Amino acid sequence: MTTLNLADGDPATAAVDAVVVGVYDDGDGAPVLAPGAEAVSAALNGGLVDALTRLGATGSAGEVTKLATFGAIKAPVLVAVGLGTKGDGATGDGATGDGATGDGATGDEVPAETLRRAAGAATRALAGSDRIVLALPGSLRAVAEGALLGAYRFAGYRTRPQAGRRDAVRTVSVVDAEGSPARTARAELKRATTVTQAVAQARDWINTAPNELRPPSFADAIAAVAGKAGLDVEVLDEKALKKGGYGGILAVGQGSAAPPRFVRLAYTARGAKTRLALVGKGITFDTGGVSIKPAANMWEMKSDMSGAAAVAAATLALAALGPKVNVTAYIPIAENMPSGTSYRPGDVVTMRDGTRVEVLNTDAEGRMVLADAMSRAIEDGTDYLLETSTLTGGQVIALGKRVSGLMGTEEFCNRVRDIGARVGEPAWPMPMPDDVRKGMDSEVADISQVNAGMDRAGHMLQGGVFLSHFMPDDLPWAHLDIAGPAYNAGEPTGYLPKGGTGVPVRTLIELAEDIAADG
Repeated sequence: MTTLNLADGDPATAAVDAVVVGVYDDGDGAPVLAPGAEAVSAALNGGLVDALTRLGATGSAGEVTKLATFGAIKAPVLVAVGLGTKGDGATGDGATGDGATGDGATGDEVPAETLRRAAGAATRALAGSDRIVLALPGSLRAVAEGALLGAYRFAGYRTRPQAGRRDAVRTVSVVDAEGSPARTARAELKRATTVTQAVAQARDWINTAPNELRPPSFADAIAAVAGKAGLDVEVLDEKALKKGGYGGILAVGQGSAAPPRFVRLAYTARGAKTRLALVGKGITFDTGGVSIKPAANMWEMKSDMSGAAAVAAATLALAALGPKVNVTAYIPIAENMPSGTSYRPGDVVTMRDGTRVEVLNTDAEGRMVLADAMSRAIEDGTDYLLETSTLTGGQVIALGKRVSGLMGTEEFCNRVRDIGARVGEPAWPMPMPDDVRKGMDSEVADISQVNAGMDRAGHMLQGGVFLSHFMPDDLPWAHLDIAGPAYNAGEPTGYLPKGGTGVPVRTLIELAEDIAADG
């Protein structure tokens, strides 16, 4: 685990393995030093910009350039990380416009998301180092979060070292460019550590091999860490699920030799009156069941429990942060497998709330387990409900791998969208058209699981529309489809590793804190 602390003194004299400074793009593809690099440049007799230019550095956002210092400063390595064009506020793939982050950065201020990505890229590039110092301008919290998120490494299962693979940076020291009082700066670092540890926990669960994280073991793992965190924990096995009428969870899980589970975690804040329910999809592996998926890339379906991982991890962080809001996590867990006991297209399933659902596609299993969990949350009582899931491939087709789909009540969805943009987890509101719902009318049950007439057209919308059937009209709620953002099958970028990303842990934490502050 990477240790985070506040840098003390001049980075040029720090006894560390590497010093990281920021550079801007001057608008014409040439590097310009950012605040924080002055002392280091002076130690190099003012030749840093010339050296960077000769090495081809431009200052573009996320660009990493390494230089040997040859004793000019105490650290043997200097890293210049690009912050983009000064004052343009762009990150390149935000969901609030042409690259906007939603951080409210203006003028010469570096957007928080730009800093997160820069710090993450630099820390990844320095993997294997013992100690590094980051002297970047702007938000201390953003730099700290980005550095820790970029330092993440999944332990994995190798029995021998892999050539070229380096361990995470052991210690990261961050210069407080904002000049905050020491107590405030330490609080920011403590919060960044808590939040990023939650993201790392979610990533670890997502990256775990599916044969080692089947429903009972996943439920046990969540319960173990939640109990240590002081959360109230309830775990329902298959017998309790049957007794409780959780028909959707049971139907999806009945094809697997590993029976389903349902986990409820509760964080209660003294004096809090507002309640937030978090619901996360926990399909530990999704073959599609009888409606089996194509074999290509099916291994990525080990990440189909990313919503559950995020909800559980965020609740752990909230127990440590202590916001004045009551948060309950509802986590349905199942494995969707084809077998002689699998549920079938044509089955009619009676859900927790009594709704009878006609199954048309067993690969639309997420909405089945989620509807039961959401019904339980409504029964328990809540003022807000946010559900998150790797629900549909349609999300990836519509919005790509970085922007989540968002559906639900308009005002609450806008609130979630703004918070996601603020923390660097963008989402975009999508409609729930009446014609999609009408196509789910069933001849034999209350509702069909999918719109047969649309096939896979508007698939993301079908998932949201189905879930809306189980929501009361007067409850603010949101459905966050993270099918793309939750898992990065490509190369690492910024602070995002290959594999589980931990999206949307930071959004969930920030949402709970926002509700605690403003209701």
